[in-house]
Amino acid sequence: MQIYNRYKPYLKQIVILSYPIIIGQLGIVLMGVADIIMVRQLDPINLAAISLANSVYFLICILGIGTLTAVSPLVAKSKGAGHPNECAILFRQAIYAALILSAFICGVLFILTENLDWFGQTPKVAELTKGYLHILNIGTLPMLIFLAIKQYSDGLSFTKPSAIITILALVLNVALCWVFIYGHLGMPRLELLGAGIATTISRIFMAVAMFVYVKIKAPYKPYLHIKEHHEDSHFLTQIFKIGLPSGFQYFFEIGAFAFAAIMIGWMSVLAMAAHQVAINFASVTYMVATGISAAGSIAVGDAVGRKNKKDVQESGRAALILGTSFMGTCAILMFTAAPFIVSIYTTDSVVTAMAINLLYIAGLFQLSDGIQCVGLGILRGIGDTKIPTLITIVAYWVIGIPLGYFFGFNMLWGLYGVWFALLVGLSFSAIFLSTRFLKESRQIDLSHFSPELY
Repeated sequence: MQIYNRYKPYLKQIVILSYPIIIGQLGIVLMGVADIIMVRQLDPINLAAISLANSVYFLICILGIGTLTAVSPLVAKSKGAGHPNECAILFRQAIYAALILSAFICGVLFILTENLDWFGQTPKVAELTKGYLHILNIGTLPMLIFLAIKQYSDGLSFTKPSAIITILALVLNVALCWVFIYGHLGMPRLELLGAGIATTISRIFMAVAMFVYVKIKAPYKPYLHIKEHHEDSHFLTQIFKIGLPSGFQYFFEIGAFAFAAIMIGWMSVLAMAAHQVAINFASVTYMVATGISAAGSIAVGDAVGRKNKKDVQESGRAALILGTSFMGTCAILMFTAAPFIVSIYTTDSVVTAMAINLLYIAGLFQLSDGIQCVGLGILRGIGDTKIPTLITIVAYWVIGIPLGYFFGFNMLWGLYGVWFALLVGLSFSAIFLSTRFLKESRQIDLSHFSPELY
């Protein structure tokens, strides 16, 4: 009880900040799920094409999404320090960062889209994927602009607007998919291309709605007016200096799980199906952990701006406690309800048996996954991203993937070996990231703190 009373105000702050972020992130995930569900009704070729397209798209886009996560702790730090002028500068520089990232990402995606034969797909799948990816790529700029403004708003602790806009966009996306995919309300039947058009229009809506909301609502006014320009480009540099390592953290993590799926695909189609069932459910719980991570980053950044060392430590620890508690609850759920969870996805007896065993393993790495996810966020709050990126690379690509190949193929443990290796990598990351925050938050000198120190 004494510990609870100690952390109660910090836990309350994290919860208030995190739940709108979680709702918004789940809305974005469900947007992709809705596309897949509606396209699945066409034929397996269209389903294969949208799955390939989304895999390629988000593997590249995650660099931009991850980089922009630096905006919220920087804004929180400036707000906490009582510098609204810096917040206004960060608003503009965040949009400039989104423009720069969009130019790079769109270029890379265009090259990949024009060379889909690199992925060894059938000509029909490649043809469908190409058209869909080109349309999806048009929505990259509005998506990143929305995320840039969202991060700015989150940094000011206004986390609800982006969640509401995301849910509205999800509803719009589903409605437009119904119109464009199947050709309702007098529109031509566009099938997969219709899904791309619907998603792109929804992302344009998100960007415009978020921009207009921030510009017209009174609570943002003190943080939008630039009274004086002083080293504006410095803030753009800071976004990339702190954000790019975060982008690569996400890239290496998603890349590792993608390669793990490839290795499991070498084993059998049934093993791959079981993997998809288990990883899909685990991904939902992970989205909640990322929301807690983002809230922890904002709370820690705000405490840094106020130069309150105690709040830096307690906010970070509260985020770790909340993340661990939630993921621990999810672990218990997986251990006790694995058969029911799997039954939602498949009725195949072989896939069901394998997926249930994978959920037991997923239950084990829930704690590690939650701790390492939150650890990355609270370290980002104090501007520490370079060493955490190295820890992530080692965890996934020096430990997880090589060990997965060894367990899976040399030790003949199959897909369970790959998952046990991921558990080892996640545990390594969780231990080193959490202990690094505890150490750095104790030693940090906020009297002359600057993220550039890292």
